[in-house]
Amino acid sequence: MDNATYVTLTRQSGLLREMQLVANNIANASTTGFRREGLVFAEHVAALGPDEPSLSMAHASARAVYLNGGELTLTGGPLDFAIEGEGFFLIDTAGGQRLSRAGSFSTSAEGLLVDAMGNRLLDAGGAPVFLPPDASAVTLSPDGTLAADGVPVAQVGLWQPLSKTDLVHEAGTLFRADGELVPVQDSKLRQGFLEGSNVEPVAELARMVEVQRAYELGQSFLEREDERVRGVISTLGR
Repeated sequence: MDNATYVTLTRQSGLLREMQLVANNIANASTTGFRREGLVFAEHVAALGPDEPSLSMAHASARAVYLNGGELTLTGGPLDFAIEGEGFFLIDTAGGQRLSRAGSFSTSAEGLLVDAMGNRLLDAGGAPVFLPPDASAVTLSPDGTLAADGVPVAQVGLWQPLSKTDLVHEAGTLFRADGELVPVQDSKLRQGFLEGSNVEPVAELARMVEVQRAYELGQSFLEREDERVRGVISTLGR
């Protein structure tokens, strides 16, 4: 296999990964708190020898998470929370603490606030948020103070990684932070609202068409290169 084929294959591999990301973005265009992702392409240059030109290949393995906010939708649910500004809810999962912008919560049998997967919401101190089972009215202040029947019971914390490059999309609306987490002070919480996905379906569909055409162009080149090599082998074998 010659260098031109290797170079094209690395490009095709990256385009295939990008197509998968775009398809996942489109599939989650209506998922509460979802953040769209993109693929970061980089150039990898390899030296072939003292008298040979260098070889440039595409390298696409890093994902970029777009953190711009989604549209807020009024639900009226007392346990539906939306974030205005930066930051994430801190969620306790079986795999450890995770970050999420999906603010649809409910109460467990123990009175703990949990997300749709049953993972516990953590407060500003990293403890589970508990609501008294006999509470008739639950209110959330913009600063995160959660009150039951007018009595404060918890402070819902907002967090973000010290470096945004430490944010890794794990699954669904959950993110892992590989570095240190720091509290967010300037953002506000709104009760009775949910934040939608920040995916723009039309833009993602347009991007999918671009990626598909680029992939088909590369595939066409590989087919022509294969025909050329077969022709050379056939000629030399006579």
